[in-house]
Amino acid sequence: MLDHSEKRRAMDAGQQAPAYMPGFGNDFETESLPGALPQGQNSPQKCEYGLYAEQLSGSPFTAPRGTNERSWLYRIRPSVRHTGRFKKIDYPCWKTAPHVVEHSMALGQLRWGPLPAPSEELNFLEGIRTMTTAGDALTQAGMAAHAYAFNVDMVDDYFFNADGELLIVPETGAIRVFTELGKMDVAPSEICLVPRGMMFKVIRLGEETVWRGYICENYGAKFTLPDRGPIGANCLANPRDFKTPVAAYEDKETPCRVQVKWCGSFHMVEIGHSPLDVVAWHGNYAPYKYDLKTYSPVGAILFDHPDPSIFTVLTAPSGEEGTANVDFVIFPPRWLVAEHTFRPPWYHRNIMSEFMGLIYGRYDAKEEGFVPGGMSLHNMMLAHGPDFSGFEKASNGELKPVKLDNTMAFMFETRFPQQLTRFAAELETLQDDYIDCWSGLDRKFDGTPGIK
Repeated sequence: MLDHSEKRRAMDAGQQAPAYMPGFGNDFETESLPGALPQGQNSPQKCEYGLYAEQLSGSPFTAPRGTNERSWLYRIRPSVRHTGRFKKIDYPCWKTAPHVVEHSMALGQLRWGPLPAPSEELNFLEGIRTMTTAGDALTQAGMAAHAYAFNVDMVDDYFFNADGELLIVPETGAIRVFTELGKMDVAPSEICLVPRGMMFKVIRLGEETVWRGYICENYGAKFTLPDRGPIGANCLANPRDFKTPVAAYEDKETPCRVQVKWCGSFHMVEIGHSPLDVVAWHGNYAPYKYDLKTYSPVGAILFDHPDPSIFTVLTAPSGEEGTANVDFVIFPPRWLVAEHTFRPPWYHRNIMSEFMGLIYGRYDAKEEGFVPGGMSLHNMMLAHGPDFSGFEKASNGELKPVKLDNTMAFMFETRFPQQLTRFAAELETLQDDYIDCWSGLDRKFDGTPGIK
């Protein structure tokens, strides 16, 4: 359990993979030293091993039982010792809603290639670039869509986000997310979630040249599993496939820095030890990871294309039933079997705003231009759909069963308009010709019965 900074990465590479507990929203208990977890009570007069008892609340005390979230942590020092006299710092490329619009780009459908590899040493925090923001973090509504690209570890730097939970979606390079409650190894095609207010750091795994991916910063109600309705008890994202880490701690008495995001501003304090010092914990406010390859899609088996909501992995509800603050939707490998049907996603205008990314493979509605690591933005009520090549292929192809394989795209979809940041507007990989992908969709109508 000990992790000394001068040998940290070499030791991590040789360690056994982290262990996990299955289930979504469960009440877990775990200890990394025998007897560290009190039994029958939360706050004994004296804890084993000289630990401190501390509660971390993810909901108001009076929240209904079904949404009440808290965990009890048994740690080497209480969290008040992981703070001190903060000083303000700045991450100029990390924006929070509502941000000041600092560009003159007109409204439109937008698409980008991947973030360029960093030309300097950047850790995970330093490599975050906000693409869009939506809503208002101060009223705990909305989200931000970020991309990240980094190439060094957070060795003595630690972070927690008071503005929202972080849904991390790697695209290139596996990462170890070491949280207060344990370690998660997360590879491309997996995701992880770090709850609001939970301390963590990110370490590289493997031998890539750049570690790259996406983040949804959810300001609103926490992500949960969508109701299945008539689908019933199975399929989509099954609760047993979500994995919460077992307790793991870092006993390190060296200079460290704790950084905090709070109401869109950043603050830092220097301390003399690691804040990842939780030896045991129990509760239901916890990080988790999920393998997107375990998602069990359902869809049309006779005709027509279902709504993309059928591919929702996680949803963050709003106060309006059926209207999400954020949905996390994927487009995974699946069979296409519908008869008499245009099989790709149909042309569409939507009250929701859609930020998309591609983890690997090719998205079936775009024949070219949308590449792994790339991004697109289709804001509320802006028309979008298959490009001309995709339309022609789907309209004229033989309607035999076809498997879409080696593909994984995703969407952060929100009820709020997504405001573009200056970084996104000026990003060198912005595809100025994206709108031209629909230029071949010309008039075919001639009024003659029977003509298609």
